[in-house]
Amino acid sequence: MNSPESTDSTPNEAARAAPVCSAKGCRADAVWVLAWNNPKLHTPERRKTWLACEEHREHLSSFLGVRGFLKDVVALKEWEARDRS
Repeated sequence: MNSPESTDSTPNEAARAAPVCSAKGCRADAVWVLAWNNPKLHTPERRKTWLACEEHREHLSSFLGVRGFLKDVVALKEWEARDRS
């Protein structure tokens, strides 16, 4: 999954278990996975991911949707459960 990373984090921040929202400047815990693909660059089955908190889910979905990139919006817990299967 794509998520913002900081190289100047403290040990407590580096140990943070919860993924964070992909919206610029947001550090809230992610609760949604937005699966997308750019058909001009990616094969049809390829899925890139953005993470979203409740506040940014609609904004990020709209951004991807108007471009025709958004393929699926799934709760993070459900997405992680799929990966374990």
